[in-house]
Amino acid sequence: MSASCTSMYRCCHRSVVFLSVRRQWTSSSLTSPPPPPPPPPLSRRILLYLAQRFHDVETLLQLKTQFSRNQLRKKNAYYAHTQRLYGDDIASAYFILNMKGAFRFVGQSEWYRSDRRGKFSWDFLNHKDTHLEEVDMSHTVITYNGLENLKDQPSLRTLKLQGCPEVDDWFLAGLHILQDSLEELDISHCPHITTGGLVALRNLRMLKRLNISSLPKISNPGLMVILLEEMLPKCLITANGYNFSLDEMGGAEVEAEELVQRDR
Repeated sequence: MSASCTSMYRCCHRSVVFLSVRRQWTSSSLTSPPPPPPPPPLSRRILLYLAQRFHDVETLLQLKTQFSRNQLRKKNAYYAHTQRLYGDDIASAYFILNMKGAFRFVGQSEWYRSDRRGKFSWDFLNHKDTHLEEVDMSHTVITYNGLENLKDQPSLRTLKLQGCPEVDDWFLAGLHILQDSLEELDISHCPHITTGGLVALRNLRMLKRLNISSLPKISNPGLMVILLEEMLPKCLITANGYNFSLDEMGGAEVEAEELVQRDR
């Protein structure tokens, strides 16, 4: 009798345990986990990403700027090795072609220039002792340091620097090395030239033609033209791309006369 009661008790206990476990499993399966929070907007995620990596981005920008300056310095370095091997004329010609410029020798009608990929003909090596007469460096990255490669050209009459992004006042002051030969100068569309740099051109006493068109940093072009005409009376000055009004020209003439008298 006791054995049967014990067996019945165990069966009932197992049933109760099974039912309780089943109820817990059923309740947990019916209750779904909470949904994940929505992602932040794209603009906020970008700001968070940049905030976490701000120092890395700043360092990369500094390295990029430093690399660009070093490349510019190398391009405008003095070609001393070429000068020792081939002389001043070939060194100047080689520098111009590497800068994707163009030139013409004295007494020659042929122009030597680089193509879009920087390739050029080596025939200029046949003119070892011939000076340069015309040089076109328009839209190149020539700097003040690059002028060192043109200093030994006593026959250089024409220099075109249209749209050169690195030509500034310091560059124009360095043109005095060509004061005994330079007759034509084009510095139009150069974004960093100011009035101070144009005043330095008074050292070019042989200058006959000067193009100063579309210089964005010239605040009073009417006054500047009058000053240049006073400093370079034998020079024909071209100044297009400016809005010259009669009132402005009248005031500029008075101001120019005062400046000229003050210099005297």
